[in-house]
Amino acid sequence: MNNRIRKNTNTLILLLPWLITLTVFWIYPLGFAIFMSLTKYQTLTNSFQFIGFENYFNIFKDDIFWKALFNTSFFTFGTVPITTLSALILASILNSKFVKHKEIFRASYFLPSVSSLVVISLIFTNLYAKDGYVNALFAMLGLPQSELGFLQNPSSSLIAIMLMDIWISIGYYVVLFLAGLQTVPQDLYDAAKLNGASSYQQFVRITIHLIKPTLLFVIVINTIKSFQIFVEIYVMTKGGPLNSTMTLVYQVYVNAFEKTDGMGYASALALLIFLILIAFSLIQIKLLRWNK
Repeated sequence: MNNRIRKNTNTLILLLPWLITLTVFWIYPLGFAIFMSLTKYQTLTNSFQFIGFENYFNIFKDDIFWKALFNTSFFTFGTVPITTLSALILASILNSKFVKHKEIFRASYFLPSVSSLVVISLIFTNLYAKDGYVNALFAMLGLPQSELGFLQNPSSSLIAIMLMDIWISIGYYVVLFLAGLQTVPQDLYDAAKLNGASSYQQFVRITIHLIKPTLLFVIVINTIKSFQIFVEIYVMTKGGPLNSTMTLVYQVYVNAFEKTDGMGYASALALLIFLILIAFSLIQIKLLRWNK
């Protein structure tokens, strides 16, 4: 009995740093956010008024919320499939025997993912400007130019940011897919060739089937990241023009830090985003179960 108590005590001691970190940086903030979402908090006076679920009701009556939800969903469903498919294709090419100097390509693809997102956003802001290089390139090719700049045009601002995000993200997922592809035994491909399987059949029946765990991880992580887009919006457009790039997380920021009485509303909105992401993740896990 003493040995069992000693083992449990030692286990608790070893887990204590993690438990403290979990409590301080996750459980307490989550609990405090739930409490804040039920109040009308005044930032300047550090006082609050309990209002129950009024913040949640106000969210669904807020036109900006619906606009932000549409923009965020459009951004997510517009970037995740393209990023995932492009990364998988590039990883398959790099994993083949025909590509030389693979390390150089891997590093070049991965470089945007580890670069400062603020710096990249500032660079692309200049590229997308009225007198930027993108407009100059369009003029050289005889294509229609943006008179206001791509970020100042409500019809092109969000798409411009989406294209930048795809370019940034692909390299990271290429590395993940490469790790998954390298676990597929070469013997399976050799056996498939002997049985007359085409390259497409090998890719679908062997490659995709065996890297489903990696594919699931990439899709879930990519969806969560895309749904939480903030830095690009903050640096490049501030949600404009005309709320054309307003996203849910940026709306949380605006209410929490640019309004004196919006912290409770922002907390309710953040919790709603949290629930939406959980729902998306569970749906994706169910649809992409690799044991079926």
